[in-house]
Amino acid sequence: MLLAASLLLKGLAIPLLARIAWLDFTTQKISNQNVLLLLCLGLGSLQLLSVQSGSWWDMGLSALAGLLLFVALFPFWAMRKIGAGDVKLMTVVPLLIGGSGLVVFSVLLLVSALATAMVVKNPLILPQGAFRLYVQHLDRKGVVPFGVPISLAAICTIVFQIYTT
Repeated sequence: MLLAASLLLKGLAIPLLARIAWLDFTTQKISNQNVLLLLCLGLGSLQLLSVQSGSWWDMGLSALAGLLLFVALFPFWAMRKIGAGDVKLMTVVPLLIGGSGLVVFSVLLLVSALATAMVVKNPLILPQGAFRLYVQHLDRKGVVPFGVPISLAAICTIVFQIYTT
């Protein structure tokens, strides 16, 4: 029963992650409200899993990963290479997916971030249309919406976790 409730909380995070990705793509903003909702869903899910298993290892590993990501990404935010919303989102995602999903998330994030950077830097590979024009606009501004690959990797990781469970 606790496992089902935990998976339900993770499932509820999927539409929120999709909303974050869309808003980051269109406005280059990730709101604190959305990040806090993800944090609550992630902590609730980890809490339920920890009570079921009787071990707090996964929650501790997730918190440590989030802290390490914050410390590692903060200087990039200070140099204005990455947005504050992206740093906050990356800090919260390990608490959402749990320590057991960090490897899958890392691989998916690498692939999706490379694909996003390639599309933004080479918009001519896209078909003609409004999407291509918008990506060219992002390239001229020098902005890459990293909330999109972060959210995409988190969604795929959650779906993988639900499928394997």
